[in-house]
Amino acid sequence: MSPIEAAPIVIETITAMAREGRPLMLRVLPGEGAHFWEHYPDDDARDSRTRSRWYYHVHAPGERDPAEHGHFHLFLHRTQIDPAATPLAVPSEGEDAPAHVAHIAGLSIDRSGIPISWFATNRWVTDEFLYPAETVIAHLGRYDVDNTPEDPLVNRFLTAMVALYREELANLLRQRDSRLDEITSENGPDACEAGNDLLANCPIDLDAKIESLAIA
Repeated sequence: MSPIEAAPIVIETITAMAREGRPLMLRVLPGEGAHFWEHYPDDDARDSRTRSRWYYHVHAPGERDPAEHGHFHLFLHRTQIDPAATPLAVPSEGEDAPAHVAHIAGLSIDRSGIPISWFATNRWVTDEFLYPAETVIAHLGRYDVDNTPEDPLVNRFLTAMVALYREELANLLRQRDSRLDEITSENGPDACEAGNDLLANCPIDLDAKIESLAIA
């Protein structure tokens, strides 16, 4: 899916959610609301065809951007990545790790359910198999969560957002790797597993993004 193809889907899904009066977070969270740090859904939303996945969670006040309600974490499954690709770092359990995933990015959502930023995290934050930026970038087109059991508008929105922002995500992942290089050069390789949770950030202006595609 190209950015041109993705843009109408993003608009359509956000419009449909607004029309129904149920923004993104209300489609993901249980009726009683979020418990801080929990995954929603509990065992992540997993696509039955591609094995791509996502989950949503909410940080406690004071531990998040005041404008943010919560954020999605988006993942490729390792089976979607070329087997010849070698991770830069892996979970402590190695091949016995419970989740064989590669993190694409986090997607911050404001209190109206509108996306406000992308961000890239350190490996330990999501306990991922950390692949080089160029490897993840080469596989972004394989991210597809249209077939998870969760709300279909949320699924379609997330698939389309990755396609719409492929260029920005590529830059974000390269910034992530550059920051990791700086950290390890300054403090040694073990520094990547201690602190330094947020490595790169990219603000989202959805209107400007859509307009830029129309002009092009």
